[in-house]
Amino acid sequence: MGLFSKKKEETKSCCCGGACTPESMAQAETVKAAAGVKVLGSGCAKCNALEGAVRSALEELGMDTAIDHVTDFAQIAAYGVMSTPALVVDGKVVSYGKALSKDEAKTVIQKARN
Repeated sequence: MGLFSKKKEETKSCCCGGACTPESMAQAETVKAAAGVKVLGSGCAKCNALEGAVRSALEELGMDTAIDHVTDFAQIAAYGVMSTPALVVDGKVVSYGKALSKDEAKTVIQKARN
């Protein structure tokens, strides 16, 4: 056998590094179904910018809604999101992969809630 014929060793892993259990996934599904506004992401600058834009948008829309910032990768994966930051309104992913401006956030929130 040549140098390149060695089989690559396969590892079984998930998005959270193997921390997913049936219990943690069930909990993530329960949290996912809850109404409200959520920002999904690690807490990076883009995630925080999205949260600020959403907060301003909700204020301008006159909606007194709390914003949850979800950083748990099992919960983020339950939404099917692979690119953060993401915005979830009433259990539905309405944006992912970019930090929305305040006006963009207002538009997607209004669309999701109407």
